[in-house]
Amino acid sequence: MTEKYISRGLVYAVLLLAAAFFLAPLYVMLATSFKDADQIRSGNLLSLPHSLNLDSWRLAWDSACTGVDCRGLKPYFMNSVVMAVPAVLISTAWGAINGYVLSMWKFRGSEVLFGFMLFGVFMPFQVVLLPMSQVLGYLGLSSSLGGLVLVHCIAGLAGTTLFFRNYYTAIPRELVNAARMDGAGFWRIFWRIVVPMSTPILMVTLIWQFTNIWNDFLFGVAFSGADSKPITVGLNNMANTSSSVKSYNVDMAAAVIAGLPTMLVYVLAGQYFVKGLTAGAVKG
Repeated sequence: MTEKYISRGLVYAVLLLAAAFFLAPLYVMLATSFKDADQIRSGNLLSLPHSLNLDSWRLAWDSACTGVDCRGLKPYFMNSVVMAVPAVLISTAWGAINGYVLSMWKFRGSEVLFGFMLFGVFMPFQVVLLPMSQVLGYLGLSSSLGGLVLVHCIAGLAGTTLFFRNYYTAIPRELVNAARMDGAGFWRIFWRIVVPMSTPILMVTLIWQFTNIWNDFLFGVAFSGADSKPITVGLNNMANTSSSVKSYNVDMAAAVIAGLPTMLVYVLAGQYFVKGLTAGAVKG
């Protein structure tokens, strides 16, 4: 019994050390964001702020100079919201339909098609920058939020299809066959049988896609215009400002603001993400 308690204590100690190690950067960011310039110069990274100074947060949100103009992160944040929400919903719905077809309505060559789609999961996105920019130009979507939505829908389609296809293969075929015998068609089976059973994988895909799209920098810097830059590009501009005096507290506050939505998503829905994975979201 004593050995059991000792081993459990060692496990908890290791887990606490690991948690402290990974949370240390977040603590430094939060602590620095509430400090003034004098305390940053005179103190150390791990010291607590003398008081909660919210000026850096106000500057980061509404009026910090970025080297291009003096807008804060507010317009970039709103651009990311307008871009991420439809891109996440469309790519998730598109992947669900693809996974449904490739798992339950197989046709000649469907496995080959699925194999080709898997290339999109492993393909580096740098190789599609030039052809994608040409396509956006042909469609008249260059440097727009609509173009970014289209790019993220296409870029995330391979992953969402993989998630849903592998999940749907675990659904008993007897349910689908029985519905067919009763006269249910393609869409009725999808909405009445498949979708109600898809809550775990829906949560996984929504969280996965939102994280990837919100944190994306490559597509944001390559395909956005002056008024359509996402928050990652705005944060980069702020961190690389040409100001002679570096405002680390403003930069740290801006970094927390940029990462806050994804952190909230995992805090509020992280348990559903884990449940979805264990329910077969990534099983072959």
